[in-house]
Amino acid sequence: MSDKEIISKAQEVIEIEAEAVKALSERIGNSFVKAVRFIYEAKGRVIISGVGKSGLIARKIVATFNSTGTPAIYLHPTDALHGDLGMVRKGDITIIISKSGSTEELFNLVPMIKRLNVKIIGMLGKRNSKISRLCDVVLDIGVKAEACPYDLAPTASTTATLVMGDALAVSLLDLRGFTAEDFATLHPAGSLGKRLSLKISEIMYKGKDVPVVNQEDSLKDAIIEITSKRLGTTAVINDNGELVGIITDGDLRRLLEKTMDITDLKAKDIMTKNPKTIDPDLLASFALQQMENYKITSLIAVKNDNIPVGIIHLHDLVNLGLQQR
Repeated sequence: MSDKEIISKAQEVIEIEAEAVKALSERIGNSFVKAVRFIYEAKGRVIISGVGKSGLIARKIVATFNSTGTPAIYLHPTDALHGDLGMVRKGDITIIISKSGSTEELFNLVPMIKRLNVKIIGMLGKRNSKISRLCDVVLDIGVKAEACPYDLAPTASTTATLVMGDALAVSLLDLRGFTAEDFATLHPAGSLGKRLSLKISEIMYKGKDVPVVNQEDSLKDAIIEITSKRLGTTAVINDNGELVGIITDGDLRRLLEKTMDITDLKAKDIMTKNPKTIDPDLLASFALQQMENYKITSLIAVKNDNIPVGIIHLHDLVNLGLQQR
């Protein structure tokens, strides 16, 4: 098989699967709306079941539902008939996935589910099939052809099923008014979750870790404070503990370019007055935005009385993955 033939085969697969997905759009109608309403109005969870490749797709749809505000679990049909049917409760709704519409394990499971008075949505490759006649609503996921030349391995059909699942999940997301903040709550460890939920107060340096000197302290003391706290800066306060300035490594370098005689200098002589500050109750992502806007590497967190309560550094925000890519 030549390189050209390999490329041609790959393009053929993509075209077949794209055609299968495109064909789904023409089938979105009353049955789809009914399925969405069933799921939205259900008091319990969405139970999704399938065998083989359909089972793998079912698990992916479960994950998508859960991350977009629709509680869902996967139920293996064989296990269901050996005790796991207890997972299905009143108020739940089920989605049965089958390319043939006659998968034996699912066909045996459906009557058991109906006895529990739970609605069944069939995502089926054949509308007129054994299972379709037992469903409350059927979503047609049939394809004209599989990308597999022998029509053995599910390819276009699994892609179509996955897309139909995404269509359900996103439609429900909009119907529920699910927001980015809701998504962040369900994904606290992800970069989006952190950007939308992590507060400055949760990650800033506090207490003794905050570099602070009095404005009357010598510049030597300020340098020692900057060096010992390793943040490249120090806050400068007055006798009332209020923030009056900031000294950074850059300030020191610029000073030494002018003079090496720093013996009599005090912190107030070199500090930058009215430094940029931030409220510790704001999101850490906002701190990152401010640093990028002002081209600075740290922000002092203060409360309403202008008392420094912490400091946040650019490197910490970057290491947490808060930068949008």
